[in-house]
Amino acid sequence: MPWHPDHKAQSRERILDTAARLFTRHGFAGVSIDTLMQEAGLTRGAFYAHFASKSELYAEAIVTAARQGVERLGQGTTPEARERYLSREHLESEAGLCPLASLVSDVAQQDPRVRESYTRLFRGFIERAAGGEDARQRALQRAVMMIGGLAIARTLSDEALAEELLQACRRGVEADADR
Repeated sequence: MPWHPDHKAQSRERILDTAARLFTRHGFAGVSIDTLMQEAGLTRGAFYAHFASKSELYAEAIVTAARQGVERLGQGTTPEARERYLSREHLESEAGLCPLASLVSDVAQQDPRVRESYTRLFRGFIERAAGGEDARQRALQRAVMMIGGLAIARTLSDEALAEELLQACRRGVEADADR
């Protein structure tokens, strides 16, 4: 019996969803194609029907993870969305972290196509928050505070310090937004 016409697209989407979740948690080196495909419920051979390389998948999975984050947390331009972004719940979320924060050092070591994908996401993050040149500079400052704060909080073993950092970032971002 032949596959349904949507089968290939659904399989690709399942791979991307699984990759987005696993890569944001474990980084590029921490996820093997075998583990990824097992988690997706597909064969290793199916991987190569959709992607030429793990790097190609990684570049696309970063975009998928960001899209899912926006769906979960909002655009980041409202006080509520910024609060959710800089929350302990987001930090500990099994649904996945923002790839801008969780993969910042991982992406720097990848091939140009992965860095280009990350750069497009970062640009979009800034453009949604900015209007004019002065607003763009403030949007860059807020992005560094939000993304950097979440990235650092994720690495800390002291939960109280991580929460203190997130709280300081929330206050800083809101103070800047009120200017």
